[in-house]
Amino acid sequence: MAQRGIREYHAKQLLAKFLPEFAPALNYEGLGVLVGPDTKMDKLAAEHPWLKRRKLVVKPDQLFGRRKKHGLLLLNAGFDDAKKWIKEHMKKTTTVGDVTGKLTHFLIEPMVQHKQEYYVAIRSNRGGDTVFFSQSGGVDIEENWDNVAELEVPILEDVDKPGLHRLVPEELGPQRELVINFIKGLIKFYRELHFTYLEINPFTFIEDKVVPLDLVARLDDTAGFECMDKWEGVEFPAPFGRTKSKDEAYVAELDSKSGASLKLTLLNPDGRIWLMVAGGGASVIYTDTVVDLGGTKELANYGEYSGDPSADLTREYATTILDLMTRKKADGGKALLIGGGIANFTDVAKTFTGIIDALKEYKEKLIEHQIKIFVRRGGPNFERGLELMRNLGAELGVPIEVFGPDAHMTTIVPLAMEALGLKEAQSGA
Repeated sequence: MAQRGIREYHAKQLLAKFLPEFAPALNYEGLGVLVGPDTKMDKLAAEHPWLKRRKLVVKPDQLFGRRKKHGLLLLNAGFDDAKKWIKEHMKKTTTVGDVTGKLTHFLIEPMVQHKQEYYVAIRSNRGGDTVFFSQSGGVDIEENWDNVAELEVPILEDVDKPGLHRLVPEELGPQRELVINFIKGLIKFYRELHFTYLEINPFTFIEDKVVPLDLVARLDDTAGFECMDKWEGVEFPAPFGRTKSKDEAYVAELDSKSGASLKLTLLNPDGRIWLMVAGGGASVIYTDTVVDLGGTKELANYGEYSGDPSADLTREYATTILDLMTRKKADGGKALLIGGGIANFTDVAKTFTGIIDALKEYKEKLIEHQIKIFVRRGGPNFERGLELMRNLGAELGVPIEVFGPDAHMTTIVPLAMEALGLKEAQSGA
């Protein structure tokens, strides 16, 4: 799966919207607003009157934690104080751990006075999900990990079974059933919306209302086609300290305007190994294989196209990669891996048509930059797609090796690395 972090604001909005479906006895208000560089604060207050009626908490919302320990948490503030604090910190260069970046987004929520702090987290694994719980949540949870209980919930196991009663101790008294019901609903919420990681530290209760005070979440990006409506409005921001390049932003824009999935992360523009992979899972496998075979320093990009994109959309995606790939020459040439597993519904010939159009457009540059192409694909209409690719090699005068589903998915990785003369990778293969 391709895990991608989302903002705390969006994760809490999803929780507020869907928790009643999975834990009907509980309620979460979900009051919160996201402030970005272009947000008009006075207009925001007019749209959300509670901002001026309640004491507030303000913190950056940019996929990093330990904000209190870095002095990036404003507590018990009035609206004017919150507005002033955000103005002082907006676009301020800040170092968090080993990463330096600019603060651009902030979350404002009501201040909640509370006594008890609980910890809960869910992490996906090959066999199911691991649920973690502690009745002593808070900023020091890692230092007190011995107090955290865990429970494995297999993929097909009914979460209504009594296993959660072993996770949550009886000493919680009346709160115990509230906690169990919340965690039970949280697991269902987690699975239904295809999270890969969810941590709420801490959470508390105000009567029958659950209050997640701090939250970290990642979604399985490959489930986008299935969860498009449920994830409406959710953003996938770049990690803190990393700004999208013009080309990455362009692909992100294509992705946002399509029901298909298009992703691009530029790792090393001088790299000699370039990936154009179909499917989020396949993209992880190809990337891992290149790394495992010793090609980390030569890996130029990470990304995927999936969800049956149109030929035109695939062409735009391919053109972007080819443009990046041919901006600078490299001794010994470069390799382009057009890979993927066996598609369920993506028309291989249709998407290959878009890629082929892009390759034809870049014919001269492909030759000039000594680019070798390796193809492996399966799925609907794959025979026609592979035939088009084989014919293209002769037409362009560019070496193209083509494999179908009878070859292992990553067969083309060691072949490409050998063709580039990467001896370290060959010995690893």
